[in-house]
Amino acid sequence: MRFLVSLLALFLLFSVDLKAQNVQTTDARMYDIVAASSKERLERDIRTLADFGTRNTFSDTTSSSRGIGAARRWIFKEFEAISSQCGGCLEVSFQRSLIEKGSSSRANEDVWVVNVLAVQRGSLYPNRYVIMSGDIDSRNSDGSDGVGDAPGANDNASGMAGTIEAARLLSAYSFPTSIIYMGLSGEEQGLWGGQHIASLAKAEGWDIVGVLNNDMIGNIEGVDGVIDNSSFRVFSEPTPVTESDQARASRRFEGGEVDGVSRQLARYVERMTQTYFTNLNAKMIYRLDRYGRGGHHRPFNDAGFPGIRIMETHENYVRQHQNIRVENGVAYGDVIEGVNFDYASKLTAVNAISLAGLAWAPPEPDQVRIGGAVQPSTRLQWDAVEDPNLVGYKIYWRDTTSPQWEHFRFVDKSVTDFTLEGMVIDNYLYGVASVGADGNESVVVFPSGRLRRQ
Repeated sequence: MRFLVSLLALFLLFSVDLKAQNVQTTDARMYDIVAASSKERLERDIRTLADFGTRNTFSDTTSSSRGIGAARRWIFKEFEAISSQCGGCLEVSFQRSLIEKGSSSRANEDVWVVNVLAVQRGSLYPNRYVIMSGDIDSRNSDGSDGVGDAPGANDNASGMAGTIEAARLLSAYSFPTSIIYMGLSGEEQGLWGGQHIASLAKAEGWDIVGVLNNDMIGNIEGVDGVIDNSSFRVFSEPTPVTESDQARASRRFEGGEVDGVSRQLARYVERMTQTYFTNLNAKMIYRLDRYGRGGHHRPFNDAGFPGIRIMETHENYVRQHQNIRVENGVAYGDVIEGVNFDYASKLTAVNAISLAGLAWAPPEPDQVRIGGAVQPSTRLQWDAVEDPNLVGYKIYWRDTTSPQWEHFRFVDKSVTDFTLEGMVIDNYLYGVASVGADGNESVVVFPSGRLRRQ
């Protein structure tokens, strides 16, 4: 009988009716953003970028029609045109860094690496950023060939065009948190553009909520023979490489091997996809990037910032890093025919609603602490979030082997210390997220401190 009473108590505790508490659970604006993502605009932009012939980092910078210089000036003008439609809501700029000959194995000459940034400044948190990036540059079989054709239609005109389209979609709204739409250069030679911006962000103290790096979001025909337009991959590192020795030692006893800030960002994107899309599945890949390979989220991870890679599920290697040619009946080269614009539109929309959700949500709770060793309950405590949009917090938990947060308990914004009665701390992993009045949530914060037993 006591067992049944305990089960009933647990059911009443965790079966929270958010509607009865007047708490919104979804944001209708997200459906509008998804519907507005235009495959026609994406096709136009991807074709324009591919038509520059090559965007290799070492290619022509003075021509108006060919090379990376023409491409980055066109991107700059596109962001300016978007800004003119929203009353100057974007701060558009070039960010330059010099890579000297011999400074790396792929620097065979001095080269200026030029990024294009468009900042949509937040009304409450101007120095707090959510970021979407795509790569400007392309390459053929020789990464240092600045003369030969390298249209880079999918790698990575698709990601760059998606970033421009996201700016079009979200410039129609205002946000408390700033959004940066970013075109990065030098990716194919050594992630040079991302390294420069990550270093700048570190030096200037940017508060980065997350970086969504989009690298190849337009191919649905895999080299493995699979054609798939209903899924995409989200790569994320498990824990930050910058964490302290103490944090690493504590994890051995407290868990959290797959609960770093980048992994929480990946879970956020997966949850947004499941909430607002039909027939589209985000596949979380528990790896920094593809096996032995890299992308432009890595420099931000190296600096301690949350960052993930979003891309197609099935790559086609004959369309990547190849001279355009036909051998033994196989057509090589990253040409426009290999891009599915409807698929690129869907993945662009995933980015847009993820950016919007994070930029509309209150900041995540700070200093989340947990306790409950050798007790029949689990207690969580966190610092209060001061935000006019805050309505409360969600205390999340999941099985230790589950990839996604499974359950939650909503508490009012006045609560910053809560005990989950009847829950043994050993059997679950826990986290806390802030909830806004519009239904948008922050990323989930995994506990980083231990509460003493009371």
